[in-house]
Amino acid sequence: MKVIRWIGKFLWKSALWFFGLSIGLVILYRFVPVPITPLMVIRLVEQGLDPEKELRLVKDWVPISEMSKHAPQAVVASEDQTFMKHNGFDFKSMKKAWESNKTNNRVRGASTISQQTAKNVFLWPSRSYIRKGFEAYFTVLIEIFWSKERILEVYLNVIEMGDGVYGIQAASQTFFDKDAAKLSKGQAALIAAVLPNPRRWSPARPTSYIQGRKSWIMRQMSNLSPIGFGI
Repeated sequence: MKVIRWIGKFLWKSALWFFGLSIGLVILYRFVPVPITPLMVIRLVEQGLDPEKELRLVKDWVPISEMSKHAPQAVVASEDQTFMKHNGFDFKSMKKAWESNKTNNRVRGASTISQQTAKNVFLWPSRSYIRKGFEAYFTVLIEIFWSKERILEVYLNVIEMGDGVYGIQAASQTFFDKDAAKLSKGQAALIAAVLPNPRRWSPARPTSYIQGRKSWIMRQMSNLSPIGFGI
């Protein structure tokens, strides 16, 4: 009985610590830049274990007010067109993905920008149900404590955009030799076009497939309502 009580007390205290730390971290990141993410650490370890690769971590935080207006418009058009309307989850897209995945070998995702932000900032890359459960938890938290502007700002600053390249400013400087504030509509669309696999594709050397995605994204950008915020 003592062992059972000890285990129960330990689990209860662990849960309290987890909720306290996670909520505290979410509130902190509402106001301060995210210094590093689990994915960045994982990529650095992978690079360190590969003798043919150099350690590379290129990132430079910029407020959303200092980004080209095309940057948020492009990622919303490409990744999550209902971003401004949903509460963190796009249940219609999730249902479509579930039905598609039951009949196709190729897995189709339905993560919103909020979910991707929660995953990138707080968690590790995995398709496990445990990870997805934590992702849902952190998605709810950031939707509660952050504004839509802050979610998009964090997303645009931490998302992987190339091999060792994270965030819109680093991507702009790496691929187009300019600050994020000066990105054209086409350049923003090219960056958004490679997000599904940024280590395979490059905005600076777009394949015909990426050029096609760029054209599609630009059309979607024109059809979406402008995302203003502080830009």
